[in-house]
Amino acid sequence: MTSGSVATQHLRDLARLRRVKDRIDREYAQPLDVEALARGAHMSAGHLSREFRQAYGESPYAYLMTRRIERAMALLRRGDLSVTEVCFAVGCSSLGTFSTRFTELVGVPPSVYRREHARATVGMPSCVAKQVTRPVRNREAPATEPSLA
Repeated sequence: MTSGSVATQHLRDLARLRRVKDRIDREYAQPLDVEALARGAHMSAGHLSREFRQAYGESPYAYLMTRRIERAMALLRRGDLSVTEVCFAVGCSSLGTFSTRFTELVGVPPSVYRREHARATVGMPSCVAKQVTRPVRNREAPATEPSLA
């Protein structure tokens, strides 16, 4: 392969990865798995996972869960749905897995988040609320505030 064809192939792969990312953003509440995402991108599951991680810093599954938790945070702040209802509304099929992943990313369990953050973004433009409430990515949320010492 020439360097031009390698660059062209790389751009095609990036376009496929972007379509996968866009699909996750759109269909986060649907049952999605890496196999189905890979089929839709005409890639093997392993290749998709490796390339997605290289391009976006996390696996497709981790990205999907981050999107789900982000949406769950918004639903919990509204306060009109129970934690279980939110879990299923964002596409999670296990309350235990949802609660564990939520706690890892946000730092508190969903029930605590719902109670303490209800109405926290009232009056805030949605684009700002999304940015300031975004879950931590690629690492767990700190359990306690770091000391300044």
